Amino acid sequence: MLNVATLDGALTSVDPADITALRDSIRGQVIMAGEPDYEGARRVWNGNVDRRPALIARCVDTSDVHHAVNFARTRGLLLAVRGGGHSAPGYGTNNGGVVIDLSSMKGISVDSAGRIGRAEGGVLWREFDQATQAHGLATTGGTVSNTGIAGLTLGGGIGWLMGKHGVSVDNLISANVITADGELRRASAREHSDLFWALRGGSGNFGVVTSFEYRLHPVDQVFGGMVLYPLDRVGEMLRFYRDFCPTLPDEAEAFAALVTSPDGVPVGALVLGYNGPIEEGERVLAPARQFGQPVADLVAPMPYCARQSMLDVPFAEHGLHRYWRSAFTEQISDDLIKVMVEGAARFSSPLSALILFYIHGAAARIPADATAFGARRAQWDFDAIGQWVNGPESATHIAWFVNFGEGWSRISRDPFMSTTFPMMTDRRRCAPHLGKTFRGCGR
Repeated sequence: MLNVATLDGALTSVDPADITALRDSIRGQVIMAGEPDYEGARRVWNGNVDRRPALIARCVDTSDVHHAVNFARTRGLLLAVRGGGHSAPGYGTNNGGVVIDLSSMKGISVDSAGRIGRAEGGVLWREFDQATQAHGLATTGGTVSNTGIAGLTLGGGIGWLMGKHGVSVDNLISANVITADGELRRASAREHSDLFWALRGGSGNFGVVTSFEYRLHPVDQVFGGMVLYPLDRVGEMLRFYRDFCPTLPDEAEAFAALVTSPDGVPVGALVLGYNGPIEEGERVLAPARQFGQPVADLVAPMPYCARQSMLDVPFAEHGLHRYWRSAFTEQISDDLIKVMVEGAARFSSPLSALILFYIHGAAARIPADATAFGARRAQWDFDAIGQWVNGPESATHIAWFVNFGEGWSRISRDPFMSTTFPMMTDRRRCAPHLGKTFRGCGR
């Protein structure tokens, strides 16, 4: 007998014959502890998440997902859903339960004439971008290339195109979903619209999304890159940045980061982008490139996929240990700037970072109640990211983070949120036919 965790945290015994029946019913793999593929299958992007599910169903199609959901549902088992596995808190796995792993579901199709892209739930943004860019098209999809389309979209989906084209959920046309009652539904503005509302920003707890349909936009070569400043000039850089952001047109993006240079020295970076004619981008972003005395200006024309992967090292590297929190802030106060500079000066790891993502333009104009993603005003998503290589060093690096968090708390009414954004989701809007939501689903 196999002991598997239930939704209430208890253990229940599952007959080996039932496991065999599940294996016989799906085309993908059913992987359990002790089997050759288990150690690799249980690992997720955040190396600091070390959980051991009892059973991993590596699905290859919607039918597989249907069988796996029903297997867990009829037995009341704890269930997590993994798309790209990029969830920093590790929502795509669990201890002792069942994991539905969509990583083998990689189907992508592009209707270039209709400007529509369709992709299965295991697709990563770099895979989707490569397919759409072959037709000169793209949609808003994060700021690094290895994030799964599923987790990012279901959480809202900020990215390099959000000022001009909104966040990922603003470009979602429909989604095929297996809900908690085991039924396959197509959610769109016309079909199961309440479910469609919830999926657009409500995270992953309303079902297993097996495929997404996106609206695409013409995106050719873009203008972007980083302008770097020494740490003793970062305060000035951030004060310039907060005044510069409100002047940006929809086509422009400006993020700010405190990171460590390759030679181990903390630096500040203005991370810039423009989604339009290169000449216009040069004009719009000129003030940021001309401000102060930068140590490097790396802004240049580049392919869209190059900009999507510009921050991949180290933020997309699989297996690094991570301790990560996010919060929204409507202002970058002098006190916050001081706390950020002091935090960067004490980085315990050269892989850690403090990042501000500016939400504006089309992403901010949509009514807050139009989707479950409620962050619909000009503001910054502030991420504090602790990252390191060696697990035994975790206590040291978490201590740096806790110290920084205490500084944040002194100047803010709100503590850091977890990496699931505070999306103001109102689940009462979901229809009764959805049944109970999934618990523990994630990216």
